[in-house]
Amino acid sequence: MEIQHIHAPDAPQPIAPFSHATAWGDLLCITGQMPIVAATGEWVRGDFAAQTHAVMRNLESVLQAAGSDWGHVMHARIYLTDFARYAEVNAAYATWFEAGKLPARTCIGVTALAGGADVEIDLLAVKRGGAA
Repeated sequence: MEIQHIHAPDAPQPIAPFSHATAWGDLLCITGQMPIVAATGEWVRGDFAAQTHAVMRNLESVLQAAGSDWGHVMHARIYLTDFARYAEVNAAYATWFEAGKLPARTCIGVTALAGGADVEIDLLAVKRGGAA
């Protein structure tokens, strides 16, 4: 089985050398997305909830391009520059999933993220109709 390299036309252009996602069969590895408004290339700054929603919108674009959706996300990894904003990020993040059907998750505190972002999230998922 070949690895598929996926570029999502509705997601922000990559800011480094990477694919938006890779697929091996039904398994999807989705690159961490940043709080960038895809249509304008502008970065969302300040408010951690607003950054989280911007990241989740970009992840949704990648999921759709890869043939998946939020109901097929198995794991999320969140990177935060300020754990004092953890509750704010959690509240925004949870709105993207059906109640009681949250994926496994890890949250990691970091000193900095690319582009000066405060929130980055990557995903492991499966394609719709796949193993989930």
